[in-house]
Amino acid sequence: MRRREFITVLGGAVAWPVAARAQQPASLIGFLVSGAPDSFAIFVDAFKQGMLDNGLVEGRDYVLDLRFADGDYNRFDSLAAEITGRKPAAIVVTTIRAAQAAQRATSTIPIVMTGLIDPVAQGLIASLARPGGNTTGLANLAQDIMPKLVEILRGPFPAIRDIAVLFNPNNPANRAIAPTLMAQANSLGVTVRLVEFKPGQLEATFAGLAQQPPEALIVMSDAALYDVREPISALALKHRLPTIAYVPEFTDAGALMSYGPPRRAMYHRSASYVKRILAGAKPADLPVEQPTQVKLSVNLHTAKAIGVSIPDTVLARADRVIE
Repeated sequence: MRRREFITVLGGAVAWPVAARAQQPASLIGFLVSGAPDSFAIFVDAFKQGMLDNGLVEGRDYVLDLRFADGDYNRFDSLAAEITGRKPAAIVVTTIRAAQAAQRATSTIPIVMTGLIDPVAQGLIASLARPGGNTTGLANLAQDIMPKLVEILRGPFPAIRDIAVLFNPNNPANRAIAPTLMAQANSLGVTVRLVEFKPGQLEATFAGLAQQPPEALIVMSDAALYDVREPISALALKHRLPTIAYVPEFTDAGALMSYGPPRRAMYHRSASYVKRILAGAKPADLPVEQPTQVKLSVNLHTAKAIGVSIPDTVLARADRVIE
């Protein structure tokens, strides 16, 4: 039942109910998305569910202004300018380049990260505990986890010596992590080939790899890459190339393995930052969170399709096995 306010009875006069308190207008939330609407839908849905679980109903309490870069990171500046022009209550960002564009567009509107790579090293925040400025949210630990993917691959493939690494050259964190990953691989006697991701050219990229096939493929953490997780996984299957990714949702798309924090969980969690900001909290006062879960997923259907066997020791470690 809607709450009503009543006029206090004065001097014995009869009190009549006044009009119900006016509903506050829904808050506008900007959302800078790296990819396309269809492929990114599961992450947007996870954010919306997080908002609902925090008591915020879409259409009543907030309205999303979704802007899709469709894999073209050069569009972020114009998209951020469009969003800030509408004076949103907050802007949610899905990748480092999106966060940088939002920061260039505004120093006052709160910016919420959905799980970005090493935001301190990238200059987005001052520190995890005291981010300062107008940006907070979630970091994703990719800089620490990505080099471990080489070790994870050695579980089912102990004799592996040649790995290709697919990375996005437009992602500054990918470039920063690559030397560490290569050093880790070299320490294990594994050679790494860096392969640049080029939007719209995945088939050509895999055809090039087929000229001198690596023994496995690592897909680095990047919003544009997991936006095309299905075509990457399909091409890896076509070329019978064992593939491991940082994002667990890759195994749902058909990759052989993944090891990292559940991406949907981070989008869900980022909603709690938006709620606190809408309640009056300042981003500078909200410490940046890092994942508390890192999960290993294995797709046995893919293993069978490409003719590889996953040892029981690896399956015993897996948090999720797709059969």
